[in-house]
Amino acid sequence: MSETVDPDENSPLLPDEPSDDVLDDDYQNRWRSIRVMYFTMFLSSVGFTIVITSLWPYLEKSDDSADATFLGWVVAAYSLGQMAASPLFGLWSNHRPRREPLVCSIVINLSANIYYAYASLPPTGDKYHILISRAFVGFGAGNVAVVRSYVAEATSLKERTNAMANMSACQALGFILGPALQACLSFLGEMGYTVEFIHLKLNMYTAPALLAAILGVINILLVVLVLREHRVDDNGKCVQAINYLSQDEEDLIDNPEETIDHLAVFTSNVLFFVVMFIFAVFETIATPLSMDMFAWTRRQAVFYNGIIICCIGFESILVFLAVKMAAHRVGDRPVLLAGLAIIFCGFFILLPWGNHYPKIQWADLKNNSLVSLTSSNSSSESTGCPYDQTWCQYTPAIHLAQYITSDFLIGVGYPACNVMSYTLYSKILGPKPQGVYMGWLTASGSGARTLGPVFVSHVYTLLGPRWAFSIICGMVTAAIALLSCVYHRLIAFSVRHGRTIE
Repeated sequence: MSETVDPDENSPLLPDEPSDDVLDDDYQNRWRSIRVMYFTMFLSSVGFTIVITSLWPYLEKSDDSADATFLGWVVAAYSLGQMAASPLFGLWSNHRPRREPLVCSIVINLSANIYYAYASLPPTGDKYHILISRAFVGFGAGNVAVVRSYVAEATSLKERTNAMANMSACQALGFILGPALQACLSFLGEMGYTVEFIHLKLNMYTAPALLAAILGVINILLVVLVLREHRVDDNGKCVQAINYLSQDEEDLIDNPEETIDHLAVFTSNVLFFVVMFIFAVFETIATPLSMDMFAWTRRQAVFYNGIIICCIGFESILVFLAVKMAAHRVGDRPVLLAGLAIIFCGFFILLPWGNHYPKIQWADLKNNSLVSLTSSNSSSESTGCPYDQTWCQYTPAIHLAQYITSDFLIGVGYPACNVMSYTLYSKILGPKPQGVYMGWLTASGSGARTLGPVFVSHVYTLLGPRWAFSIICGMVTAAIALLSCVYHRLIAFSVRHGRTIE
């Protein structure tokens, strides 16, 4: 029998450097709970990407009045819901066990996915049902603020980058499997099957959302049965969880002499906003851009973009492994700066050039004849750049090689910026309760995901890819300049107050 030790005296070390003094049960329970958070982040990513490549065709098929501008609002609805929910769930997690906001958010998420599957059932207003369902899916995804605050408080300063990179890898895995599952389920086709007794149309558009709901049930079971509250200080010593502290202990943590650098906090939120805005633009425009430039049908666009996004996800996992090593060698800030530079290159390459123009969709079948429900094959679907987008007639086409190269570069730059943004943020916050702060970080990212799709859908529809991608390049340049100006302030809380050497 091992000697009983006061929990406050336990000092769990890094996963790859276990100590004989560490209580194995505490250590294993802590990392078991962290892995549940990894899975929750994975499902949050799956919940978004599993329908993203089919969203535009689903809108087109469900409601004739839906256009590319409305697509921007539908994509933005997810992020708007997440932006509203993140600070609320973060505040909840600061004062109550995290199991409560997590279970509540997952229930909302899976219910909204079921709603999405039934969105085409009403005789009118299908596009608005799709919009509302995606907003509630996003509201449920506001739990990522709880996930990030939990992982930040349950890891030491030395563990933090690895843990955040692992969490991002799980997010990337969801990013891979979401479109991959959508691509696999495309065999159901647009017509699919009808389950009469529950009035459900099971097809390539609804099946992914139902699968996401099933995964949500598994997530709830893991949170209820496995998750436990854990918190360690910067050196890895176990301390009482923030939401279980007495008032005296809270006063000790809220030491007025050791304040958070609010300029660094604000800058981190701005940089995270830019990173998420840029990626929201990328994922929103992928399907319409490929259909316009390469004359792909709806089914081809869902399938090919699903494969491309799947490949980007695999690429991202490799990037996370590289980020771990690079951050340990050169630090978090240089990796963030390099990631922004690579993203700039990715969007710069997308600028149209040459004298080859896209195929113009001069006539819309819906204006000439009534298309029967059975004529959904590619031969009856007009393809190419719509004639009502006037820029199609004078803007050079984007070549497939440009598109693939850009995807590759963004697949390198985005994951590096993503993981470094909230790794730095969690270190800047230090021992303070991070639920609300992580809620604001998530809200800033969600705000970017709200504005990004709306921005790109309007600018792309009215002015074309040249203007849209030029503005994005300008935003990335401004972000690089901001990071360079505040570079010396983006340091860990304990480093800033002289308790740790960077």
